[in-house]
Amino acid sequence: MSEKVTVKRLELLAQDFRQTNGLSSTEPIKLKSLLQKLNVLTIYKPLSSGFSGMSIKINISDKNYRFMLINSEHPMGKQHFTICHELYHLYYQDNFKSAVSCTGLFDKKGNSDEYYADIFASYLLLPEMGVWEMIPEQERLKNKISIGTIIAIEQFFECSHTALLFRLINMGLIDAALKEVFSHGITSLARKFGYNTSLYEKANENEVIGDYGTLANKAWTEGIVSESAYYGLLTDLGVDISKFDEDLPNGEF
Repeated sequence: MSEKVTVKRLELLAQDFRQTNGLSSTEPIKLKSLLQKLNVLTIYKPLSSGFSGMSIKINISDKNYRFMLINSEHPMGKQHFTICHELYHLYYQDNFKSAVSCTGLFDKKGNSDEYYADIFASYLLLPEMGVWEMIPEQERLKNKISIGTIIAIEQFFECSHTALLFRLINMGLIDAALKEVFSHGITSLARKFGYNTSLYEKANENEVIGDYGTLANKAWTEGIVSESAYYGLLTDLGVDISKFDEDLPNGEF
């Protein structure tokens, strides 16, 4: 991306990304399906709390290969924000090769690419028209959004509570004081409103999206890695290799 990076430019990039991938300006993104469609190899692993994820882009023979690691110890909504953050690095950051991320800080004074990725993720995950459509008319007229509506929006878009509050500030729907009021006890409130609380809980440990297993098997059958190395790769995925049928020929399971 050679153009000067501005907030408006990031919003346009998010809109373009949605359109390119057949998504409307109002619908939620099924991120696992999107990652599979884009062929972004994604692995969820337990990591330290300050490590949201990382991404790597490698060019081999003029073809880009993209990889993403997501912290499965983080709540599912946070994971979704991190995925969108990493998509900025992988598809729009100039001269990008790899990055380790702590997402959702929206820190203007820190690393500029991390800030841009947070803004992009916010626009991609929570498109303005889609958010407005979720707000009841009476709340729009009063310019006063309720906590019930906030929870409904984040459940619909499957985003983190923190990311939504930032987006609502950005849209002028709440101020910093209301953000502080709405920042606490969200899991309990969601439960009281009758929602499933999985969005606020950790998830997806050892899940893999993409052809990691297929590539590992290919590397073994072609003699690129040893059998023990291959089994190590599968073990990293959480596969119980003790259940393999020993009578099967190499590469046929």
